[in-house]
This record gives sequence, structure tokens and C-alpha cells, in this order.
Amino acid sequence: MLTVVAVALASVLASALVRSTVSEPYRIPSGSMEPLLQPGDRISVDRTAYDTTQVRRGDVVVVDGAGSFVPYESRSALARSVDGALMWLGLAPDTTAVVKRVAGRGGDTVSCCTAGGSLSVNGEAVPEDYLAEPPASAVPFTATVPAGRLFLLGDNRHHSLDSRALLGAPGGGMIAESAVIGRVTGIAWPLDRRTSWEQVEVSAER
Repeated sequence: MLTVVAVALASVLASALVRSTVSEPYRIPSGSMEPLLQPGDRISVDRTAYDTTQVRRGDVVVVDGAGSFVPYESRSALARSVDGALMWLGLAPDTTAVVKRVAGRGGDTVSCCTAGGSLSVNGEAVPEDYLAEPPASAVPFTATVPAGRLFLLGDNRHHSLDSRALLGAPGGGMIAESAVIGRVTGIAWPLDRRTSWEQVEVSAER
């Protein structure tokens, strides 16, 4: 009996270690990244993707949205520690993880919309074939991204809480690059949607 328990515990710990250091599955809770990602999809996230390279415009990333997209909750340190341990073990979902697409990096000026309804970065229109529907934003905006921060948008632009909604907040809606958990590398589940971004190009550096 002890051997079975030890093997089970070792398997859980090994799985947790892989998730926390290499690749981790996340469940998509909303339609903000449709049509690319559907509610209920489980995506694979490479935590090492940016160890040696920079985040690129067009990348689909998972970020820690605590204090930005997800307001801080007034909870005890013990409760937060327990939740963190359960998430690390894969026994509870990461409720602060947010999936968005990188629209701008430090030094970029992101604006919407052009006469054709497109997003522009540094004065150049950005082709966004992945959008759920045009225009690129129902609300006009212009934002210059500070160094070390990112401007993030959902693909389902008319149903997405993203950097546009935080323009008046501290940080101006820009998310620190240090908050990036990893790059989305594919859909792991359901099986009929299983794919990897080696097969489907979702990132276009501009």
C-alpha cells in the first residue's frame, strides 16, 4: 500500500515539476480569444519560450493577470499559499492566468482604428486575419507602450477584457513582461481540435 502511495505521489510531483518549469496545460474559460481558442479548450503553454528570445508582436501568451486583468483579492497569506500549492500540483485551476495576444511591446505606439478599421502599430496597419470580426476595436484608442511592458488584446476584440479596458489604470493598461508565464504552443484538448502552432502559424512578427 505504501508503495502505491509513494508511486502516486512521485507521479503528481513529477507532473507538477514539468508543468511549472517546461509546459503547462491551461483551460480557456471564455470566448475572448475566439475563433482561435474556444471556451473549454485546454492549451499547452511553453514556460521556457522566452528564456533566450524576446516576446514578439502577434504571440499568444499566458500572463499572470493578478492586479491588472484580475483584481487582487483580500485574502490571508495562508489561503494564498494553499491555493498556490494546489495550483502547482495541478489540483486547482490558475484563476489569475489570462490568455491574450501581444499587440505592442516597449516603445511601440498602438492605435485604432485606421480608415479601414485596422489596428496600427507605429503608424503601420496590422493585418489581423485571426480576428473574430472587424473592426479591430469598437472604441478608438492610442497608447505608447513603456519599456519592459506589453499591450495585450483578445482576438474576439468586441468581447475581450484586455489592455484597452485598463488604459486609465495604474500602468496604463500595460502588462509587465515579467508577468508573462509562457507562450501558447497549441491546443491539447479536445482531441478533434488538437493541434500545435508548428502546424498553424499564429505569430507574425512585424
